[in-house]
Amino acid sequence: MTNKAPSRIREIPAAALTPAQQAAIDAVLGGRGRIPGPYKIWLHSPVLMQRLERLGTFLVTESSLRPREQELAILIVARHWHGDYVFSVHARVARDAGIDDAAIEDIRAGRLPALSDPREAAIVEIATTAQDRDPANDAAFARAIAALGEEGLADLLVFIGYYSAVAIAMKLHRVPAPAG
Repeated sequence: MTNKAPSRIREIPAAALTPAQQAAIDAVLGGRGRIPGPYKIWLHSPVLMQRLERLGTFLVTESSLRPREQELAILIVARHWHGDYVFSVHARVARDAGIDDAAIEDIRAGRLPALSDPREAAIVEIATTAQDRDPANDAAFARAIAALGEEGLADLLVFIGYYSAVAIAMKLHRVPAPAG
């Protein structure tokens, strides 16, 4: 992150939590086992936080998208929103999932990576074209349906929206990318 200003996340001390905020924390801990960074931001809207926890937990644990596919989509979204924190964290997760450094660096540079898996290629193509003013062309849409099916495409589109919210929240709250 080029901006060295301090994070804008306003932590709420445990003694100052409202019952709704405590319930939201309990829900996130139940679904995720920890409080990820964006949830510290969303805690200021505890009902929203609970809804996003259910959606986020579903997306990463029950959606039709495989872990590698999820990470490719997250990297595309993070790059689009200039979400350095999200890109940095998920580049590590992507490497652990077996995505090679060349593909990660292509995404970081705004290039389409060469992917042999048709599902992964469709995910990158749709996540990239979703950022365009116009809808994906018919051929790209057909490739996505052929590779992912209707369910997979539906899951991907919501995944893009959810991780856009994560990347935007972390960027606007100036959460610095972790070292290394």
